[in-house]
Amino acid sequence: MPKPMRRATQLAPFALLKTALSPLGMKRATARVAANQLLKLLERSDDRSLIRLTKVAEKVARTSHHRAQMQQLRELFENKHPALDLVRRLSTQLHPNCRRSLIEALTVNATWIGSVERKRFRDAHGVQPPTLMVISPTMRCNLDCTGCYAGKYPRQGDHLDLATIDRVINEAKQMGTYFFVISGGEPFVRRDLFELYESHPDCAFQIYTNGTLIDDKVVERLAELGNVGLAISLEGWQEETDARRGEGVYQQVMATMDRLREAGVFFGFSATSTRRNVHVYLQERFIDHMVEKGCLFGWFFMFVPVGKDDDLDLMLTPQQRDQIRSWTMEIRRQKPIFVADFWNDGCLTDGCMAGGQLYLHLNYRGDVEPCVFMHFAQDNIKDIYARGGTLGDALKSDFFCAVRERNRKHKNRLQPCMIVDHNQWLEEAVKQGKAHATHPGAEAIVTTHRDAVRAWSREYAKLADAAWESGEYDWAKKDEQDLWATARTRGDEDVHMWGEEDAAPE
Repeated sequence: MPKPMRRATQLAPFALLKTALSPLGMKRATARVAANQLLKLLERSDDRSLIRLTKVAEKVARTSHHRAQMQQLRELFENKHPALDLVRRLSTQLHPNCRRSLIEALTVNATWIGSVERKRFRDAHGVQPPTLMVISPTMRCNLDCTGCYAGKYPRQGDHLDLATIDRVINEAKQMGTYFFVISGGEPFVRRDLFELYESHPDCAFQIYTNGTLIDDKVVERLAELGNVGLAISLEGWQEETDARRGEGVYQQVMATMDRLREAGVFFGFSATSTRRNVHVYLQERFIDHMVEKGCLFGWFFMFVPVGKDDDLDLMLTPQQRDQIRSWTMEIRRQKPIFVADFWNDGCLTDGCMAGGQLYLHLNYRGDVEPCVFMHFAQDNIKDIYARGGTLGDALKSDFFCAVRERNRKHKNRLQPCMIVDHNQWLEEAVKQGKAHATHPGAEAIVTTHRDAVRAWSREYAKLADAAWESGEYDWAKKDEQDLWATARTRGDEDVHMWGEEDAAPE
């Protein structure tokens, strides 16, 4: 005679039905239907279908903020803005699995449904969960780059096992976070991470990589998964890249880009600006070359003296930073590629993202850091779990609260950073939160380098204030509903990309 079913097993179908019929379950079902419509329209790639795509997206968007974005994107398409060519490239270049994940995981789950779930979590627990998380599962790397921001972390051992990372991701999803950035180290030294990407098809992953360990088998696996995009590091042309990363690296990266493009994998470039290479990034032909290689996006970073070879002479001059700020906006106006600058585009995120405001960093040891460049922590996720806590407890730590109290006080969103723009705030937050340095020498940014960094920030503030008051950023000073309306009159699609909607979702 078969054994009687456990009560939990007997009730499981009813629990699933209850979830499916809940308001959120119904919204998910509606979103899945809309996602299929969006995919069909994206596959066609003609102007009419892509314009119609924005109308379908507008209907399924869960907040007025996201609906306004779709309305404004439609107007850009109708005016033949390069954004239309970018979306057409997504249609024609990407593998079907990657297109599906771009719609379902990144757009529907991480952005639309996620924003509703994050608001629900905030209302219930009194703290805003992050829109995305950066996880560095290893500090091992096959390269030894000059000035690496993570270069002072020990490279021996991977202290975060797969089960712990999986738990973190599951808890983050319960808060409404579906976008995860994998950094390091070089993530591709850990091939077990593919199990993680495969077990969370509802999530979007982006991997920062040096691009040298990606062979044909890896490319094939990425295309099969669909939910993993790559940001490949470059320092400019061959001369600049090989000088910082090692001889032959540039050609390896070019070959990797070719393989990824041919397989239809979603990828872009990641560029760290220093005093020695910023002139390359300011060249139009560099951006054109990245588009030709198949890059669909590009991230500009600025060297900050927080890791290996923390030489202040590698920092951009204030004038160079102002140049890259202006050029980044021009690229968005002119080229079929989306680029953003993590220091000069604070207007897109309404200020600093750190401390759980919009993101946080989990390093290789499990230390919960406010930012990948803030090498300080109060909590370790493994210690939190050992005492029966959850990821949400880290958001409420004294250190994270101290960061969030400060990191959006300044009205000029062109000076968002607590590390280089408002270094004194970082020092105050570390002391208030009783945070410790997460590797030897990390404290130098608020001790040895403090005076020089603060003098540098005062010089840059003059340029940033002039830009902020020039009228070019008036759209960023208005209510969310007006942002794209102002930008589109100038052909510029800048917007608070990750802004959370304060009003209740409709």
